[in-house]
This record gives sequence, C-alpha cells and structure tokens, in this order.
Amino acid sequence: MKETIEQLLNKVRSFTIKSAEELEQFRSEFLSKKGKLNELFDQFKVLPKEQKKEVGQILNILKIEVTEKYEQHRNLFQQETKSLDYNDLTRPSEPIHLGSRHPISIVRKEIISIFQRIGFVISEGPEIEDDWHVFTALNFPLEHPARDMQDTFFIRRNPDILLRTHTSSVQIRIMESQKPPIRIIMPGRVYRNEAISSRAHCFFHQVEGLYIDKKVSFADLKQTLLYFAREMFGIHTQIRLRPSYFPFTEPSAEMDISCNLCGGSGCAFCKYTGWVEILGCGMVDPNVLENCNISSKEYTGFAFGLGIERITNLKYRVNDIRLFSENDIRFLKQFTSAI
Repeated sequence: MKETIEQLLNKVRSFTIKSAEELEQFRSEFLSKKGKLNELFDQFKVLPKEQKKEVGQILNILKIEVTEKYEQHRNLFQQETKSLDYNDLTRPSEPIHLGSRHPISIVRKEIISIFQRIGFVISEGPEIEDDWHVFTALNFPLEHPARDMQDTFFIRRNPDILLRTHTSSVQIRIMESQKPPIRIIMPGRVYRNEAISSRAHCFFHQVEGLYIDKKVSFADLKQTLLYFAREMFGIHTQIRLRPSYFPFTEPSAEMDISCNLCGGSGCAFCKYTGWVEILGCGMVDPNVLENCNISSKEYTGFAFGLGIERITNLKYRVNDIRLFSENDIRFLKQFTSAI
C-alpha cells in the first residue's frame, strides 16, 4: 500500500491542470466519493497496527497535496471567470445609473396626496374634447370675448373638436353623470396655442378641484386652499385672495401665497411684493350647475385650478419652464433621490 500511495503522490504532482474540465477530472479521480483517496482510506482501516503509523504519514501527505492543488486551481479559475465577466464587451460602456421620477410627476403625486387626505377623489377625462365640455357648458357663450382668454388648438379646422385648454372639461363630464355630493380633483395635461418661452409653453399640466354639495360656502373654499398651501409649502405659509374673473365661477379670485424663498420680506422671485400667485378659484357659477342639470337653488360648490409647473418652480426653484419638457439629463438627474 505504501508503494501505491507513493505512485499516486507522484501522479498528483505531475498532473497538469489547464482548464476547468481538467480540474473536474482531477477532482473526480482523487476527491470524489469513489475516488482513489477514499479507496486508500478504506484500505488503511484494515492495515495492521504496526504499519498504520508509517503508512498514515504518507497518506496524509497525499491528502494535503491533492486538496491544496485542487483549491489553488479552483480559485484561479474563479478569478479568471470574474475578470472575463468584468471585461464583457457586450456590456454598456457607461455605468448604468439609477433612474428617477420626473419633477412634474413628483409634484403631481404630492398635490394629489394632499387633497386625497381631505376626501377628494381623482377623476380623469380625454385630452381631445368638444366645444360643449371645454367652453359652452362652462358658461363661455359663442362669440363671447372670454373665449379669447385661451388660444385653442382645433382639430382639422373643426371648431367643435379641440385639444382641451383646461381640465375643467372633466368637471362637466362628472357633473353630467353623477349627482351631488361631488368632491373631485382632476390632474392632466392641457394645451394652449402660446409662444414658448421660459414662462409659458404650448402644453402644461394642471390639477383642478371641484366640490359640490348643499350649503358649500366661500369660507369652505378658503379653508381648503389654506390647508393645501400649508401642507405643500410649510405650516407658516400665508394666503391672500384677490378678486378676479372666470366665466365659470362667481365670485372669482386669484390666490397668492407668501413667498417661501424670502418668507414674505420681498425678493427678486416675488418681485419684492412678498407674494406669489399660484392658482385661480371661485364659487361655481349657477349657470354651470344648471347646464349639467344640477339645481343651483339646492346646491352650491367651489372650484379651483393650479398649474403643476408653477408649483414645481416654487418647490425646486426652477426658473425656466422649458426644462420640464427638454429631457436634459443634466437637469433630470438632480431628482434621482426624489420619491
């Protein structure tokens, strides 16, 4: 047995391993359950006691050399495999960076969340609309100068089919199909034929709100908007309402918030007034309710609308609205950590 072990020891030392296949062949021959090393240990158990000491020493040397040779080559092949994976020519040359939500999506989600906490539900409608839902039902009579307030994209020169200029069209659809009480918010994209600049674009995003029920008052509107402003911009935010005009609300108002950059003391952003306009609002005009077969004697309601880009400008101090639609990676990667 001693001679057999010495022959195997010489074979192990001369065994060349140049590939993973040869390494597996080496393991199978010497280290597997039916390998030669296990056979020798089985034979060692029946040796006479006087031979075990000498044979055992040589057998342990064989076991150590076989194990060390196998582990050394296995580690070497593993490192080569990792190196090949790293230098894989099919991989992108640039590192793959974590993406993020668009800033408009981030702010839209936050606005929706604030109003959902006080009972508003989301409603959506088509972007290609008809004249009734965009203008007529909202108290824009034909040839009324109020229609000139919004430059409209018409579809195929058809004066009745157009791209919606505001998400108020969704209000009409909901009021036509549901009975009060109604408490909804309507996020979506709208289109207006305007010159593109740092402050205006031909498409942008709005969130409008509508609440109709018995005995809804202007005080309810004010408290709802104060809650939104403080949730969005901070607990110390103040609001003010200025008289305005919209065909579908009466009375109507523009709402300003205290500038969150200077705290109301005055800066270049708020034009040194301490206030920044963020939305329009008012009580739903009785004519709008009647157009949707809702009794204006029994029900009242309020509506408001705000531009998401405007809120995003205030939140992230973006001074050019065109950045939101240009897909410039240098701009968008600033929001990688935003949820």
